Amino acid sequence: MKRNIHLQTSIPGPKSSELIERRNRNIPKGPFNTAMTFAEHASGAVITDVDGNRFIDFAGAIGSLNAGHCPPAVTQAVKEQLDHYIHPCFHVMMYEPYVALAEKLNEITPGDHHKKTFFLNSGAEAVENAVKLARKYTGRKAVVSFERGFHGRTYMAMSLTSKVKPYKYEFGPFAPETYKLPFPYYYRKPDGMTDQDLDDWCLQRIETFFLSDVSSDETAALIMEPVQGEGGFINPSREFVKGVKDICEKYGIVFIADEVQTGFGRTGEMFACDYFGVVPDLITMSKSMAAGFPISAVTGRAEIMDSAGAGEIGGTYGGSPLGCRAALEVIRMMETENIPKKAQLIGQKVQSRFYDWQERFEEVGDVRGIGAMTAIELVSDRALKTPDKVITQHIIQGCIENGLLIMGAGLFGNVLRILSPLVIEEEKLEEGLAIMENVMLQHCTYRKKE
Repeated sequence: MKRNIHLQTSIPGPKSSELIERRNRNIPKGPFNTAMTFAEHASGAVITDVDGNRFIDFAGAIGSLNAGHCPPAVTQAVKEQLDHYIHPCFHVMMYEPYVALAEKLNEITPGDHHKKTFFLNSGAEAVENAVKLARKYTGRKAVVSFERGFHGRTYMAMSLTSKVKPYKYEFGPFAPETYKLPFPYYYRKPDGMTDQDLDDWCLQRIETFFLSDVSSDETAALIMEPVQGEGGFINPSREFVKGVKDICEKYGIVFIADEVQTGFGRTGEMFACDYFGVVPDLITMSKSMAAGFPISAVTGRAEIMDSAGAGEIGGTYGGSPLGCRAALEVIRMMETENIPKKAQLIGQKVQSRFYDWQERFEEVGDVRGIGAMTAIELVSDRALKTPDKVITQHIIQGCIENGLLIMGAGLFGNVLRILSPLVIEEEKLEEGLAIMENVMLQHCTYRKKE
């Protein structure tokens, strides 16, 4: 029974259809849209569109809303800030919320060493500046990322990203001195290879890379998502992540953890690095940092952060007072309401349902996740693990037409990922999962019991 979802028109409804025509006349086709409708208002894990249709949100603005839509404490803090000043620009006249948020991130990010923080606007900008700092500090040029990793759409970030379409196709040439190495994908490992074998091979490839491609003493940084987001929610073992960090320490390479999507409770810890038990040299953050306000951060070892001179890092809108106030309230929510713990409970419920579907539906090839960062991979042939992008898109659109916002992911476009707000109530979570299951019943094949 639909208790929270309410559909009173088809999707899109008449008002959204008019807006779509205006959108198509005035906005290029490049910015993609998952749901062909327009938001009117939102709260918690529910969005209502301009036609009065109410949706449960399992997309969370691509992982930007761990604290939910319009958390009252955040909106109140921003309203209060508006009455004081909007943006004097930190580079012109400083303001206390910037300092307070830097202090808080230095406190809560992994590691007890001396850290410093500065702010930018987006995850991609944070990545760009982390690379700048790593190069400045080490005096080296090469930067290594991993296959299937996603780090943003600006040129350095896009160069580090590992998916041609839609992110890189015909946009080259890309930034030089960027390289990619294999990342463990246990579901698709070669026959006869154990997970440990795959970890060992991937780690050895890094060592071999320093002999065959770029010397370790010319490598400034290695950047990795602790759990690959756009790549398909690929989660490595703790041993692999620790092995990568050990290699970086061995050769004096800056280890950058890209926690833009994994940060702020998503994996059941405040940061995914906490789950893996590693301490990065630099950590990039954005998305759920401020409940949707555009702000990002780079936090890291003080000696690395101080390697850039005055004026060498920053930006006009970096660390806006509105974003800083919002982020401080989000972090307070995370701590006082123990939202990472809620992520663990969400993950348990979702994965339990996913494993049930894996037993029942032939197309559910793999179930994976850490905390509330969970996904299923859909295939047309279980034995061959043939990616099925078509059925994935059918399920996504079927869910949207039935009032559930959800997104895909993966190099092959065949992964359904869950990024619901972590404040979602249990009944809304169950209702959303019921919608998913009903849509899958229409498109998937019952698996024959062996």
